[in-house]
Amino acid sequence: MTELLAFLFKKSRRIVIIAILTSIVSGVASSALIALANQALQTREASGVWLILGFTGLCVLFPLSRVASELLLIYLSQKVVFDLRVQLIRQILSTPLRRLEEIRAHRIMAALTDDVGILANGLTTVPILFLQVAVVLGCIVYLGWLYMPLLVATVIIIPLGIFSVQLVFKAGFRHFALARKTQDTMFEHMRAVIEGIKMLKLHRSRREAFMTQLFESTGRRYQHENVKANAVFIGGASLGTLLFFVTLGLFIFVAPRVIAISTEVLTGYALVFGFLMVPIGVITSLLSNIGRADVALKNLKSLGIDLGGESFDVLELPLLPGSNGCAPKLEFEGVTHAYVSEDQNSGFMLGPIDLCIEPGELVFVIGGNGSGKTTLAKVIAGLYIPEAGRVRFNRQIVNDSNRGHYREHFSALFSDVFLFQSLLGLEQHAVDGQAGAYLKHLRLDHKVTINDGMLSTIDLSNGQRKRLALLTAYLEDRPVYIFDEWAADQDPVFKSFFYQHILIELKSRGKTVFVITHDDHYYNVADRIIKLDYGQITSQSINITSPELATCSGEVVLT
Repeated sequence: MTELLAFLFKKSRRIVIIAILTSIVSGVASSALIALANQALQTREASGVWLILGFTGLCVLFPLSRVASELLLIYLSQKVVFDLRVQLIRQILSTPLRRLEEIRAHRIMAALTDDVGILANGLTTVPILFLQVAVVLGCIVYLGWLYMPLLVATVIIIPLGIFSVQLVFKAGFRHFALARKTQDTMFEHMRAVIEGIKMLKLHRSRREAFMTQLFESTGRRYQHENVKANAVFIGGASLGTLLFFVTLGLFIFVAPRVIAISTEVLTGYALVFGFLMVPIGVITSLLSNIGRADVALKNLKSLGIDLGGESFDVLELPLLPGSNGCAPKLEFEGVTHAYVSEDQNSGFMLGPIDLCIEPGELVFVIGGNGSGKTTLAKVIAGLYIPEAGRVRFNRQIVNDSNRGHYREHFSALFSDVFLFQSLLGLEQHAVDGQAGAYLKHLRLDHKVTINDGMLSTIDLSNGQRKRLALLTAYLEDRPVYIFDEWAADQDPVFKSFFYQHILIELKSRGKTVFVITHDDHYYNVADRIIKLDYGQITSQSINITSPELATCSGEVVLT
C-alpha cells in the first residue's frame, strides 16, 4: 500500500492531493449528515433553525465535493493509464535489447494490456478509499460523542475486523499472483496461434495437441486460480459483514445488560452502524483492488523496466566528435558479449573480438549457423552492450553516455525485418520524390506508391518486404549499413543486383557496409571477409585490390 501510494504521488502529486482532500470533505459531510439527522431525531428539534441550516449546508457540500472528487478520479484514471503506457513504452525503448529479448514479447504485451489496467484501477481507488475512511472516522468521532465507553470497543473491533479480512485477502492475493503468472503463458500460446497458424492448420494432431496439452491446460489453470482468488475475496468480504453484524448485536443485546445505556444512545449507535455497513464494505472491496494493483506493480518491476526512472532516449546525449555524417573508423578491442538460455543450462560467448574497420570498407561476415554473426552485428550497431572490452568511434570510446548517438550512425536490416506503414522519423516533403526514385531502383514501383510519407501497402512477399525495408535505409542515408542475410529471400536476378550494384553504389558513396551472407559466389565483391566460428574470429581475408586495409588491427591474410 505504501509503495503504491508513493508511486501514485510520483505520477500526479497535485491531482492526487486535491482528489484526496475533496474525498475527505465529502466523507466528513456524509458522516456529519447522519450525525445531524440522529441529533434532530433524538432532541425532537428538527424545526430548529440551526439544524435546518446545518442540514441544508451539508446537503449542498456533500454532492459538490463528491462530484469534484469523482471528476478528478475520472481525469486521474485516464491520465494514469495514458502516462503509464507512454512511460512503459519509453522505458522499453530505452531498455537494452538483450534484456528485452530475455523478457520476451508475450510478457511485455501482458504488461501493457493487463497490468497497466489493473494498476491504474488500483491507483484511482486510493482517493475513494480516503473518502470511505473519512466517513468511518467521522462516524466513530460521533459515536464517541454519544457514549465514550462504546467508542473504545468500536475502535478496537473495527480495525480488528479489517485486519482479519486482510489476512483472508492475502491468500487471495497469492492465487491472483499465480493467475497472473499463468496469464503470461496464455499470452505466449495466443502469440503462437497467430505466428504458427499455418503449421497448426496443416497438422491435425499438432493442432489438437496444442489445444489440449497447452492452451486448454493453461486456460484451466488460469481459470482455477482466478476462481480461487475471487472466492477468497468474496469470503473475506462476507467475513467482514458477519463481524459487523456480530458487533452490532453485541451493542444492542449484550451491552445494555452489562452497563447502563440509554435508549437514545443505543438508537444512535444502531443508526450509525447501519450507515457504516456501506463504507466498510467498500473499504474491504477497495483493499482487494489495491492488492491486485500491488501484484501488477511487482510484475511490472519484475520485468526489469524502471517505471520510476527517466527514459534514456529523451535525455540530451553527448555527441561523438568527428563524424560529420561521414563513415567513421570503428575499432573493437577485446569486446565480448555473453548470454545464457532460459533454462540456464546453455549459453553463448562472442569474443573476445579485436577488429578495426576503416571508413568506407565493405565487409562480409561469414560462418555457420549459430557462429555469432548476428550477435556480432548487434554489438557493432550498439544494440548489444559489451560485457568487456572497448569500442572506439573515430578514436573516441563509446560508453553509456554516448551509445545512443553512436547508434544513430547505423542503418540495420536484420533477418526479422519489420516495416512501418509510414516513413517515420523522416521529413515527408523531402522524401516523397527520393522514395519514388528508389522504388524504381528496387523494382517496387509497380507494387507500392508513397504519398505524404505513407506507403500504400506493406502486404508483400518476404523478398519484396526486405526491398521495401532497404528503401527506408536508403532514405536514412547513414554512414554505416548492416545487412543480415538480406539477400536470402531474393530471386537470383535481384540477388545479383544487390551484390554487384547496390553494395557497390553504397561503397562509392563512402558508406561502411557489413553484410552477413552465405553467398560465396559474390565474395569477390567484399573488401574484407571475416569468418566466425563459435563466437570467435577464425580468419580475416582482405581483397588484394585494397592493400591499404592491412593497416587495421587483427589477423589479416591477403588473398
